[in-house]
Amino acid sequence: MKKPYVYLVGAGPGDEDLITVKGLKCIEKADVILYDRLANENLLQHKKLEAETIDVGKAPHQHQYTQEEINQLLVDKAKEGKVVTRLKGGDPFVFGRGGEEALALYEENIPFEVVPGITSAIAVPNYGGIPVTHRHMSTSFHVITGHEDPTKGDSDVNYEALAKLEGTLVFLMGVAHLKEITEKLKLYGKDKNTPAALIHRGTTARQKTVTGTLENIVEVAAVNKIKAPSIIIIGEVVRLRQQLNWFQSLPLQGKRILVTRTRQQASDLSRQLKELGGEVIEFPTISIEAPEDFTSIDKALKNLTVFQHIIFTSVNGVKAFFNRLKQLEIDIRSIGLAKITAIGSATKETLEDKGVLVDILPEVYTAEGILEAVQGRVKEGERVLLPRADIARRALTTGLKEMGAIVEEVDIYRTVIPTCRREDLIEILKNPLDYITFTSSSTVKNFLEILGEENKSLIEGRKIASIGPITGKTLENLGLSVDIQAKHYTIEGLVSSIREG
Repeated sequence: MKKPYVYLVGAGPGDEDLITVKGLKCIEKADVILYDRLANENLLQHKKLEAETIDVGKAPHQHQYTQEEINQLLVDKAKEGKVVTRLKGGDPFVFGRGGEEALALYEENIPFEVVPGITSAIAVPNYGGIPVTHRHMSTSFHVITGHEDPTKGDSDVNYEALAKLEGTLVFLMGVAHLKEITEKLKLYGKDKNTPAALIHRGTTARQKTVTGTLENIVEVAAVNKIKAPSIIIIGEVVRLRQQLNWFQSLPLQGKRILVTRTRQQASDLSRQLKELGGEVIEFPTISIEAPEDFTSIDKALKNLTVFQHIIFTSVNGVKAFFNRLKQLEIDIRSIGLAKITAIGSATKETLEDKGVLVDILPEVYTAEGILEAVQGRVKEGERVLLPRADIARRALTTGLKEMGAIVEEVDIYRTVIPTCRREDLIEILKNPLDYITFTSSSTVKNFLEILGEENKSLIEGRKIASIGPITGKTLENLGLSVDIQAKHYTIEGLVSSIREG
């Protein structure tokens, strides 16, 4: 049996990119992950495939597990000889009950480690354009819980002392007690005109910030329907928000975007959308796998010198091609003098990373664009190798044959529907969502197959974004209207078109 170990990890304030490097490593090595509702679920994509995940999130008045049950679960899983990662929103030791969980482990002689996280007390005001300190306004800040242990008698919060402080006051988990907090501060002498702010779901695309004063912030919060999770900031630094509001000025801030690419390829699209302020939900609808039979592929690869042209239509095709070359121990120089054609800048860059320069790069990234680009360059009788997906369109093959070329088409990889649950996709679509992105016809077909015809109405009201005309045509043929189509058929082009709206 493996030695048990528990990591109490701070997941940060909401933005998945704000987790620490060490925290991410703890997710990657865990056998079991217990996570809170305030920990970004996208972080679970970094876990081992076989790792067990348990949602122990506690929404207000909706506790799936009591704190005592969570403590016992940590102990039980560790005693099974498993590496357990407890993923907690913010920092484990800042109003996160991490101390209680650590003590439960200590009492059972279970080794543990605490990995700090970025607390919302600092990060959320930052994302709201409010520095908690400023040497001309506030030389201190004070973090107070707005939700004390209900089993206690009297409050431990000394509002009389807080009212006299000149520094910034930050209340966590206090939106339900906002009126009580503001009334007590005013009662003990805090100026009713002191600036105040509430930030809902800070550091995420759904962040919403409202400002006012100690006198009217309760009314402002009610009018704007501010609910938990939110933090309260009281102090002169709130006045700086107008100048420092960097995050909510991003073009995609407030937008939630579904990415349906393969898990391996989603990162680039997701990264670009996040950099523009979007909140990305990844739900891969395709998976790239090796062919079931390599016979025709291996025959072609062992005779590369007979081809005058090799045409790569995707990054996946390039990777699969060179992986198989390596497995067969075939020298890359066997490509010889073959002219290399690539669809798209990403495919070109992947080839260049392998040390292969591209001779022909079509302006239009479609089969028709390739045919136009190679017109006059592919001669009658020349042999052309097409390493591509098993379900690729045959238009390119047909067009090349019409030019008189001898075409050898090999299925270098397969696109399949990944293991996923219909219920998970339905849950995503039941929540707020602005865009659904599709980067190939396969992502469209598989998305609809996973969703099921009876649930198709859940797509209504969301903008459909397509990477190009072929994908767009597939969408329309399957009964979905295309709201956004990339002007340039690349990831960059898709992101640019979404940004433009």
